[in-house]
Amino acid sequence: MKVLLSIKPEYVDKIFSGEKKYEYRKSLFSREGVTTVIIYATMPVGKVVGEFEIDKILTDTPKEIWKKTQLSSGINQTFFDQYFDGREKAFAIKIANFMIYDEPQHISEIIKRTHPPQSFCYV
Repeated sequence: MKVLLSIKPEYVDKIFSGEKKYEYRKSLFSREGVTTVIIYATMPVGKVVGEFEIDKILTDTPKEIWKKTQLSSGINQTFFDQYFDGREKAFAIKIANFMIYDEPQHISEIIKRTHPPQSFCYV
């Protein structure tokens, strides 16, 4: 099963460069069997630009997730701490085998809607 995630273009670039090996989330998909993430690069790109396989998903407190992932986070600790402020649980999706699409696609080519999900949607 696949999910489509909305990710800011600066972080998409870091994923594709290999600098960012974890995608952080405050909440996670409830369905089991998700193996692939399709990447929607938010505005100003506004296109589906690639995908990656999920190696594993780490679940822990934000403090522990940062300890385990900081060297491959692609972000700084201040941003991480602000993102998870007030949260008891954090999720880190480990990125594997990313693929950049030759031609970015409009979201309606992937899902039956014209606007992207705020966080994610199942494909």
